[in-house]
Amino acid sequence: MTVLSCMAPLQLAYAKKSVPQLEEGEALIKISRLGICGTDIHAYGGRQPYFSYPRILGHELAGEVVDVKGDGFRQGEHISVIPYLHCGTCIACRAGKSNCCVSMKVIGVHLDGGMADYLAVPLTNLFRADGLTLDELAILEPLAIGAHGIRRAAVQPNEYIVVVGAGPIGIAAATFARLAGGHVIIVDVNADRLAFCRSSFDVQLTIDALQEDVAKRIGEMTGGEMASVVIDCSGNLAAINAGFQYMAHAGRYVLIGLQRDLVIVDHPEFHKREGILMSSRNATIDDFQTVVAALKQGEIKANDYITHRLPFSMLREQFNAVANPTGLVIKTIVDMHA
Repeated sequence: MTVLSCMAPLQLAYAKKSVPQLEEGEALIKISRLGICGTDIHAYGGRQPYFSYPRILGHELAGEVVDVKGDGFRQGEHISVIPYLHCGTCIACRAGKSNCCVSMKVIGVHLDGGMADYLAVPLTNLFRADGLTLDELAILEPLAIGAHGIRRAAVQPNEYIVVVGAGPIGIAAATFARLAGGHVIIVDVNADRLAFCRSSFDVQLTIDALQEDVAKRIGEMTGGEMASVVIDCSGNLAAINAGFQYMAHAGRYVLIGLQRDLVIVDHPEFHKREGILMSSRNATIDDFQTVVAALKQGEIKANDYITHRLPFSMLREQFNAVANPTGLVIKTIVDMHA
């Protein structure tokens, strides 16, 4: 089979490998759709924590079961892959938080991923199509990450929610914040993305961080009270550190975005707000089910997120353009068989 490996930062190479041999409790998946994620882009650029090279990237996956050793799934079924392999016994898993397992192994990060014709996946990490299309199955995972962040934030009706970063996860977080009754403000440095949020997702409160004083504008939009919830989906250190200024008193700050350096907190400012700072890692099966329900009810449409498509044969050639877009790129979907 053909695979595309990230050999080192900025180095991708096609290669031939044997089709994986199944162990008991696994299914062999023929990968049909692959979403390109910020994690893939950061790994390609050498900026991804928890990462080593070489690695086959890719964890936003939809495909078909072609072989199975175990019960629960059958050949020919379409599935989405839940890419988080957890131990089931650690303190987090016992608390029902398998998304932050002590021994977490993420497909495409700690383990080889889906930039390949076939992938062996534990049956416990397959999510049934349940009537969804392959495109919908491929974007379940990033949307579930957004849904998980909003669940962590416990958004209440009529709260102001600032989402920093208008990528697919940021837009997903904004969408689920609105579904929870929040008033959403999106901050980004890309004017095209902000215009896309206004036109395609009807988020009318947007702030261009390159052109405006973000804290001042949030104050104006919230009647001087600032945001009850701030959610960073940018993974940018300067943006994360600036986000503390956007919090209301008694506010919550949720870090979905991830970067490698130290977060700096102005303790007196944070303390007087009695602020809550929390991270939001991966997603749970409940979050996947939340996304499926929203898709089936028409509250989310997959095509609203998918702005670009590529055949697998051109992915190496085009990856720089995907990783460093000059135009509007929200979600690129790779057709593995085109």
